[in-house]
Amino acid sequence: MPRRLRRNYALIIWPALLVIVLDQLSKLFVIQGLRIHESVRVIDGFFNLVHVRNRGMAFGLMNRPHADFAFWFLVVASLTAIGLLLFWFFRLKDGDSTITLGLSLILGGAVGNLIDRLRFREVVDFLDVFIGPYHWPAFNIADAAITTGTFLVAISLIFKR
Repeated sequence: MPRRLRRNYALIIWPALLVIVLDQLSKLFVIQGLRIHESVRVIDGFFNLVHVRNRGMAFGLMNRPHADFAFWFLVVASLTAIGLLLFWFFRLKDGDSTITLGLSLILGGAVGNLIDRLRFREVVDFLDVFIGPYHWPAFNIADAAITTGTFLVAISLIFKR
């Protein structure tokens, strides 16, 4: 296998695996340590750990109980996104390490949330960031990786020479 290809594989595989492992371990900790809707204050007035479940997608969209359509739609959408990420990865040229890292973070996050969706038919969220009464929707490590990866890809594409 050519050295460039080995390096690119490492750059996509290891960050994605790290995201998946950290995401699943953190969710296991939350599931075992907190009852659903239980909250633990971490930083007063700014950050809590809270055990919530999301059957929908980002920001609670399509989050309805017993919504089989939403479940299957999101499983198919996740698998499609994973396929497209892998396709994009194989088309990258050497030197696109920022995009490769970004794609890896997105891939790890997508797989982490897909694991939840297939195991529980919903995603475990637990990071609650807020200022006073204004709460950002709860999220998890997979969501943070997807957001960070998207930012890296966007910045790389915007400033690409």
